[in-house]
Order: sequence, then structure tokens, then C-alpha cells
Amino acid sequence: MGEPRTLTKRHKRSLTGRLATVAAALCLTSATVALLPAPSSAATGPGGETVAEGGHTARISRTEYGIPHILARDFNGLGYGYGYAFAQDNVCELADQVVTLRGERSQFFGPDGESGEGSNLASDTYYTGQRRAGTVQRLLDWKAPLGPTAELRRMVEGYAAGYNRYLRDTGIGKLPDPRCKGKPWVRPITPLDLWSVVYDVNRVTAEVPLAPDIGDAKPPAAGAGGTAASGTSRATAAASVIPGAQGPATAGVGSNGWALGRDATRTGNAMVLANPHLPWAVGNFRLYQVQLTIPGTLDVSGAGLYGTPLVEIGHNQSLAWTHTTSDAQHASFYALKLVPGDPTSYVIDGKAEPMKRRTVPVTVRDENGRLSTVDRTLYTSRFGPVLSSAWTTKTAYAVRDANADNLRSMNAWLAMGKAQSLAQLRAAQNTYQGIPWTYTLAADTGGGTYFTDSSAVPHLTDEQLGRCTLPAGNETPAALDGSTSACAWGSDPDALVPGIYGPSHQPKLNRTDYVANSNNGPQYTNPEAPLTGLPGVYDINPRLDQRAQLGLRMIAQRANGTDGLGAPGFTRATLRASMLGNRVLSAETGRDDVVGMCRAHPRLTATDGTEVDVQQACTTLARWDTRADTTSRGTALWITFFNRLLDNGPPDTWRRVPYDPAQPLTTPRGVNGDDVRVQHALADAVQDFAARDLPVDTELGAVQKWAGIPLPGCDVGCFDVMDASPDSGTGTPPAGVFGSSFLMAVELTPDGPRAHTLLTYGQSSNPASPHYTDQTRLFSRKQWVTERFTQAEITGDPALTVTTLHS
Repeated sequence: MGEPRTLTKRHKRSLTGRLATVAAALCLTSATVALLPAPSSAATGPGGETVAEGGHTARISRTEYGIPHILARDFNGLGYGYGYAFAQDNVCELADQVVTLRGERSQFFGPDGESGEGSNLASDTYYTGQRRAGTVQRLLDWKAPLGPTAELRRMVEGYAAGYNRYLRDTGIGKLPDPRCKGKPWVRPITPLDLWSVVYDVNRVTAEVPLAPDIGDAKPPAAGAGGTAASGTSRATAAASVIPGAQGPATAGVGSNGWALGRDATRTGNAMVLANPHLPWAVGNFRLYQVQLTIPGTLDVSGAGLYGTPLVEIGHNQSLAWTHTTSDAQHASFYALKLVPGDPTSYVIDGKAEPMKRRTVPVTVRDENGRLSTVDRTLYTSRFGPVLSSAWTTKTAYAVRDANADNLRSMNAWLAMGKAQSLAQLRAAQNTYQGIPWTYTLAADTGGGTYFTDSSAVPHLTDEQLGRCTLPAGNETPAALDGSTSACAWGSDPDALVPGIYGPSHQPKLNRTDYVANSNNGPQYTNPEAPLTGLPGVYDINPRLDQRAQLGLRMIAQRANGTDGLGAPGFTRATLRASMLGNRVLSAETGRDDVVGMCRAHPRLTATDGTEVDVQQACTTLARWDTRADTTSRGTALWITFFNRLLDNGPPDTWRRVPYDPAQPLTTPRGVNGDDVRVQHALADAVQDFAARDLPVDTELGAVQKWAGIPLPGCDVGCFDVMDASPDSGTGTPPAGVFGSSFLMAVELTPDGPRAHTLLTYGQSSNPASPHYTDQTRLFSRKQWVTERFTQAEITGDPALTVTTLHS
């Protein structure tokens, strides 16, 4: 990556006022709480860098299901307790992340990785190059608000020290997790390792999924003509992660989020529902539940991504918030017009400009365990790193990431955790502008709600998009024209860094009824007050999918009491029941059409020409309750049928009622049973069940599992998303599971927050831990954990265990 861009004088002048605003807004009154004993001696931790441990003191109180509540007198101690507690539960996951981010996978596991195609070597090339360039360290050298605040620096130093303390106390050879017990790749970590985790998380919508592509980039061989040097598979993969026109998308993340105001609840208290959808087995996308408390300074409860030092979805005494993945662009592909005869130089504004090259040495272990060093080369343009995909003698592609200079995300989340109102939350986000790729939905004790996309979005005008966008080809991504500087990102006067939109252009909505999002664009956050007139980069897919439609329908039906859950208005109980009601909109609007079709045609022709008897399948669907509960009979068949149907052509072509822009909340809907593709899909589904020796009325929980535990939900119009079908792995390998992860339903009452939570895969990734699947069993039964937030609630837990740490 290139050097961090310098700030203009205009940007520098705007910082002082914003810092003063947030500092005033976040001032808290000290609470009267007994402090921990004074710290004892200092120590120095190992790990390649000096890790200050002196003066760390923390108390870890674990309540039922192993949920840690960390109490400390300062941020050093708070990080120390958090790092120690996290290591107790997930030491292998963070150790593995660090191996990746240090560029050492080839050294310990060989160059090929699971793909067998040199994926470790490509990844190591990328991350070693990043380390040797000092990218993260340069961002750390910046002062706040661009760089981390002093509090966060102390928090991260403490976290690293706490993790290392756990390794020393336990011994790597005696770790309880058999996956990394005694492994040479488990080593002490440094603050830089943790900041690298943060930086990686921030860029997951752009460079991170393309890291192997960047690491493998090389110019075409002499005489290659116009043929892509690296073949078509990577080019196709790169093009497949593009949302809309010209940016990589977030791979494998999503969410539902509701903030309900005083007009939507029976009590008049605001409520928040958090329901992020994430992979269950990817280390830096698993969430960890924790409460972090410094009396008089911070008291926040919720969940954060593995290896990050804070709560990123959660609540405090007066405020609650959640995030969903933003539909905006957070990066751009640029097509580089190459200089004839020199595929490592490109033309911009009529002048040749050479790519920057960086030689990267990577240590590789061969099949006999011998180590050697391989020199690799990374190529970078003014628009960002160059990709291996579709690099020909005429064109190369680069990716520019709006979060390439973002290490300030933790500043924003810490300030949000301290905020006591929506106004203070807004001040925090406007000051740090660090939320990387998500929407924010929030509510406070005043009964108001708030929605915004405060994420880092490229400053591209609609005129630029229309003029600069080059269409995608069969093996090439849609991209911006990199031959002219007129297609480069602009900036806003109120943007903290050049190249992105500032707060004045960001979507925002305040309501006293509700704001909601299910990864759709911002327009229908609340259909009563559509957000329109936004720059196109904020709303690249304005159509609502089935899940987004279902979420809005659920809120509307709860408002008028027509959802079968009792009198109108939300309560804590009906909020939880709505979340885990396991409704399937594709079935609610299409099941009867399919039943009508198969009753009229009891024998259907499959795609392969075989005639299939579908009478039993038809009876199963007719009797089905259209829910995705673990005991529902018909859900598994419907999932298989509907996924086959989605593979058979664009939905509008086989819908009974196609999409109508005038009816965005209710179209498309239904299934056209006269369409031969619909008939093929049902016959194919029945064939599929027969091939697996499964009855067509098999319960969903019999085929959708994690560690043998039945899972509810689906991925074909369910609000509660779950994809753990046999086609996706059913936990074998476990990476096949994706969906609901951390659930939080919280009411902000005058007497304090009342919350229920559920971490669907448990606190620990260690299969030998009692907290590996304990909450998965709750999820399977639609049960929640009653949160313990106050000290009295924590100390009153019969399952309480307490560990006090000093260094």
C-alpha cells in the first residue's frame, strides 16, 4: 500500500471543533463503586515486541454460560482482563489469526493451504508486504482522531498482556483446546498484532477477500498477447464480489436490526433488536459476549468480533445500538490502461506512470518440513494494489479501499459505548468517522430511534459513476476508468480524511416509531419516511429482498396486533417471539401456489427428463406450517425446492406477481405453477431427497445441525437466517454454517436496561469446552439468556466464578 495521504489544511481545521464537541458530550459522572486492589509488580511480556504489563489489575466475573464481566480501575486493566478471559475461551482462534496477519501460514502449514493452489503463499505475500511496509504502524503513529486515542492504546496493550499472561499461566503444552495444544504457531502476541486484527476487520469489504489475488499478482509473460496471465478462475471470483458497479462486497456477512421507539412499544420505552448474520467458524467473524466496566467511565455490555478490544454491538445504561451490513460501496475497482510493451506501467491523463513494486520474502515449509525463503513481488498503483485477475498486456485492475487508512474504528466504538444519548452517539460517529462498513440503528431512554450509514463511502458523484464506469465482461469486473484522474474519488469539506463522503451527505433518520434494516439500502428504513436523493454509492440495490420485506411486515403486524402475538405494540416478550418466530416469507406468499400446481400435476418431469411422483411432497407442503422451526415438516423440502428454483432463472421470470416499483414492500410474490422451471424444481427436490434416502417430510432439525444440535431458520426468505443444509456442510466441515450469531433484545427502562441475549455458537470455539454448544442448545429450543448487567445481578448468579488478576 502507498503512504497515508496527508490531510489538507481544511481537514485539519475541522478536527478541533469536532473533538471538543465529543469530549463534552461524553463526560460521565463517577459512580460510587468499590475499586479493585492496587496493582502489584510490573513485568515485561514476550513476543517480539516489548509489551508493558506493569500495573494491570482486573476482576473477571463469569456468570452462567461463561459470560465474562470485566471490572477494572483503568483501561490497562480492562484490556488485561478482557485479553485473559478471551484467551481462556478462544486461544486457538486468535493464535491462528495472528499467524495469518504476520504472513506466516506457509512457514507453519505449507504454501498450498486448504485450496491446494498456493493460497497460503499468496496470503503470506500480501500480509508480509503489509508488515514490511509498516502500514498499520504508520496509522498508529497518527494522533487521535485519526489514530487511536490514548485510552485505546492502553486497552490494547493490556489485552495483549492479558492474553500472554494466560499463555504463561497455562503453558502452551497444556492448553485445553486440542486444536492448538503444544503447537509451535501458538506464541505471545503484541499490540501490533491486535491492531492488525482491527485493520483487517475494517477492510473486509475490499482488500481482505482479495488478499490472495493481490498476493498472486504478476504481469503477463512476454508474448502473452491479451490473455489474462493468471487464468480466468480468479478473475471470475473477483468479479463475483462486486455489488452494483465498481466495488468489492462484504463476503459472508449480513444482519437484521431494529430500533423501536416509544410509539412502537406498549411501555413507551425504546427497544433494540440485534441479529447479525455471520459465519460460525471464521475466527475474525465470530462474536464474543462481554461486559466492560470502569466505574464512572465505562459500563457497556454486548459483543465484539474476535480479537477486537471492545463491544461493537450492545448497550449501556441509557443507550443501545446494533449494526447491519451497509449496502453502500466501500471500495472501487479501477481499470488501468497499460503502456504498450510495458504491462507494469499504466497511462493516466496521457502520461505513463510505473507501478510501484515491493519485493517480499516469504518463509515456506516444504512437505519434508524444510524451510526456505521465496521472494515474491507486490504491485501497486495510485488507485491501490493491483490484482492478478485479468491482468493482460492491455489492462490491469486495482482496488481502492475506503478503509485503507482506517484504524479509528475503535475510537468510534469506545465513544459510542460511553455515550448516554442518541445525540452523543451521533457526536461520536461524526468526530471519528470510523465505522467501516455497517449501518447503525440505535435508541435511547428518551424513546427516540436513529438510523445512519456513517461508514466510509467513496466520494463518487452520480455523474462520475455514469461517465467513468466501464461495464463488466465475461471474465472482468465492472470498474472505473483508471486512465483519467477525473474518475478519482473526490472529498467533502466535513470528511475527516480525503476521498470519502462526510457526515453532511450520510443517510440519517430519527423516528419515535421505528427504524429497521435487513441489509437493504437506506430508502425503506421506515417506509413512512423514505430516504431518497442520496448519492448512488449509498443505495446500490434499492429493491427489498424477501428478508427485508418480512422484517417490515413483522413490525407492521405487531403494530396492529395481527401477527398472532396478542395486543398491538412490542413488549420484551413479543420482541423475542418475533425474532425466533421463524417465519418464511417465500412460503407465506408462494406455498399455496406450489401446492395448487402439484395437486394439478401429481407427476412432474425433472430436469434430467425423469418423471417423478410428487404426491407425497405435495401433501407435505400442504400440511406444513410455513415456519422454519426445528420440528417443522416441509421446511427442508421447501428450502431444497426454492434453492433449485433460484438456480433456474431470475425470480421475476417465474413469480406469479413480478416486481413492481410502485409496490416495493409486497412485490415480487407468489410462484407461477404453470412455469416449467417451477415444475422441474419440485421434481428435482424430490429426486434429491430420494438420493439421500430422506423422506420428503423430514423435520428441518434432522438435516440442519451444528455439532449434532438441530438448528432453526433458513436462507430462502427467513428473518432468522440459517444456512447449514447438507449442501453447505451441515457442520462437516463446520465452515458450512452461516447465519444468526449474537441475538440481543433490550428494553431501555427508566430503571436501567432489561436485556435478553443469545450467542448461538457459545462463548468458546474449543470443542472440549462446556461453553462450545451450551447456547446452541438454547437456540435450538428458542430460549434466551437473561442478561446480568448490574453488580447486584452479577454477584447474585449461583453459577458465578471470580478471577482477580494482578501484574
